[in-house]
Amino acid sequence: MELSHQFSLQEYNSFNIKAVSPTIYFPRTVTDLEQLPKFVDNPFYILGDGSNTLFVDDHAPIIIKPDFKGISISETRDNYTVSVGAAENWHDLVCLCIEQGIYGLENLALIPGSVGAAPVQNIGAYGLELSHFCTQVKWFEFSSKAIKVLDNKDCQFSYRDSIFKQALHNKGIIIDVEFSFPKAWKANLSYAGLSDLGNNPSAKQVMDRVISLRQAKLPDPCKLPNAGSFFKNPIVNEQKLISLKNSYPKLPFYPQGKGLVKLAAGWLIEQAGLKGYREKGVGVHEHQALVLVNYASEQGEDIVTLAKYVQQQVLAKFDISISPEVRMITAKGEQNFVDLVVDLESK
Repeated sequence: MELSHQFSLQEYNSFNIKAVSPTIYFPRTVTDLEQLPKFVDNPFYILGDGSNTLFVDDHAPIIIKPDFKGISISETRDNYTVSVGAAENWHDLVCLCIEQGIYGLENLALIPGSVGAAPVQNIGAYGLELSHFCTQVKWFEFSSKAIKVLDNKDCQFSYRDSIFKQALHNKGIIIDVEFSFPKAWKANLSYAGLSDLGNNPSAKQVMDRVISLRQAKLPDPCKLPNAGSFFKNPIVNEQKLISLKNSYPKLPFYPQGKGLVKLAAGWLIEQAGLKGYREKGVGVHEHQALVLVNYASEQGEDIVTLAKYVQQQVLAKFDISISPEVRMITAKGEQNFVDLVVDLESK
């Protein structure tokens, strides 16, 4: 198995933050996974494409970067089944499916990251989530050194969450993701910006529009380092919504059922006056307030400090707490945002 010591991760995270891992492993086969040492006392982190990762310290933990590749396609009379290696690029998969006449993922075009990371976060955009099409995940369990197959229900998908972030966190590695797409396809045009495509747009037209919308709103991380949407959209009850609408009639919201609604975190941040805000070489993007960008900093702590400030300002104005969806990695491994802020403030 390929591995390297004192490995620089600056090119392996879209924030372009400097960090060094003492050891990084690149498993490509199940045999490689079986040969991984037991990290009993040593923290580690499973890294995909680094597009949803913030390295907070100069020193990162041990890194496992799965390199499982390959895409297979089969079909029945009514459905296509697509099995994809965890290291394949997500957007490349979307494009391949469209080219092959397999439709369903077009609303999720241009989301950065690997296929293996997608179920962990249950990625979503423009009215669609990965969980709508994911039928199973093949997962290598560290303790038994065996492959487990989790179906859609087993994965416990919810908004930007899954069992892989909860009960199975750091207990194994996703090696393959399977999707099922019905041949009887219908465009999902429920999201603003897609509804004007007409009554019968092609999947390619939907994908092209999604790409155009994302490129107009989100900065290219290759040109301006960022991790896309930094905060989750908060979910509140209808009573809170009514209270907010009295003060902010133009507040955008999205019904979630069961008396809950989703609010737009970017709108809240913008209304708090933070769009374009800069401090210590980092800032809130001038066109999309949901995105935190790295203009000139080499320290992940600067992003954390900015995120805390944004969170405080939104809470003060709306009495709503917004939480990062970006994963925070220190030398001790992954930390939740609340504990991380406490640790940094106590330094």
